[in-house]
Amino acid sequence: MELPKFLLGDNTDTPEAIFVIHTEFPRFIINLADDQIEWFEEFDNEDLKELEEEMTHCITGASEFYDREMARYENADD
Repeated sequence: MELPKFLLGDNTDTPEAIFVIHTEFPRFIINLADDQIEWFEEFDNEDLKELEEEMTHCITGASEFYDREMARYENADD
């Protein structure tokens, strides 16, 4: 199965949370409500320096994905 790069996540235990899951390296879940990130990868100091720009790009992509999905939901109701 081929997964999309981003997925929306939901959990009724945390109704205020807005979870976006990034399924490609570096894999993570971000809660857009408070910008907390949980990484599925382990990084050493050298990796962190190398991946800093990529992580920023991925986090921006997660926010853009969420905005696009919400716009599509709103347009579907029209």
